[in-house]
Amino acid sequence: MTETEFLKMADECLQQVEQIFERAFDNDELDVDCKRSGNVLEIEFVNNGSKIIVNSQAAMQEMWLAARSGGFHYKHDGQVWRNTRDDSEFFSSLSTIASEQAAA
Repeated sequence: MTETEFLKMADECLQQVEQIFERAFDNDELDVDCKRSGNVLEIEFVNNGSKIIVNSQAAMQEMWLAARSGGFHYKHDGQVWRNTRDDSEFFSSLSTIASEQAAA
């Protein structure tokens, strides 16, 4: 994939993540505060002050996710973003990670 294609897909991913968390906040499912600066999205859980950071890495053509449970790298397989270690899907992993972190 070209850098332009990656940047477009990465931006769409970040927008989708931000929308998911804003919707969860609006529906009183999660008390979170989202802040985006360029290719970095910071999601803060208000109840415990913890954060999840999602950002794109153009040089590697990966999406990176940092949370209490660790750091994870995702590469697009033509359909979805997949973890480079265990092949898990990005949004499924993000949901699990966010649920665990919100409860902590």
